[in-house]
Amino acid sequence: MQTLIGKKVGMTRVYDDAGVQVPVTVVQVGPCTVVQRKTAGTDGYEAAQLGFEEQKASRLTKPEQGHFQKAGAKPQKVLREVRLADGDEAKAGDVVTAQVFEGVKYVDVLGRTKGRGFQGVIRRYKMRGGRASHGGGWTRRPGSIGNREWPARVFKNKKLPGQMGSVDITTQNLRVVKVLAEENALLLEGAVPGPNGGIVLVRKAIKKA
Repeated sequence: MQTLIGKKVGMTRVYDDAGVQVPVTVVQVGPCTVVQRKTAGTDGYEAAQLGFEEQKASRLTKPEQGHFQKAGAKPQKVLREVRLADGDEAKAGDVVTAQVFEGVKYVDVLGRTKGRGFQGVIRRYKMRGGRASHGGGWTRRPGSIGNREWPARVFKNKKLPGQMGSVDITTQNLRVVKVLAEENALLLEGAVPGPNGGIVLVRKAIKKA
């Protein structure tokens, strides 16, 4: 099972063997506890529910406390379910660390982007806007959004002002620069979606070995 819940710590830079500067994102991955094991016989598919970051039992409901007690695990803040491939071994109570990424060259990171609130088309879609001279007066407006008498409506999916950001996104094929097994951290080349402290899901890259 080469998938773990993690937390984006921040960005820094390191130098490779040739002395070239590499921008990296530090991601704390694990330790994750297997809270529940789902099987094809009981649930119809193979998966494991992972927990990340311990939490006080007093902050959970009684059913939630019983869920963790059944697995013999401490209460966790974050729960995520990950599919298991053929041959993956996992049982309730197991603890998975960053060592599962030893030898992995590329990973995919799933996260939620920063929320930017309600934005206009200039910032949201990088539109040019109107002219600033010769009677313009609409420099940050989208311009015409429809037609004349027919079809007398605005087409669906028209780029207009609206909520920007705060959407789930997957950044694929990030190179693993270094695995810090003792600190349960990964150094990934490039940027990772979300703010510092945001929860992400790190898995072995699907499209790149």
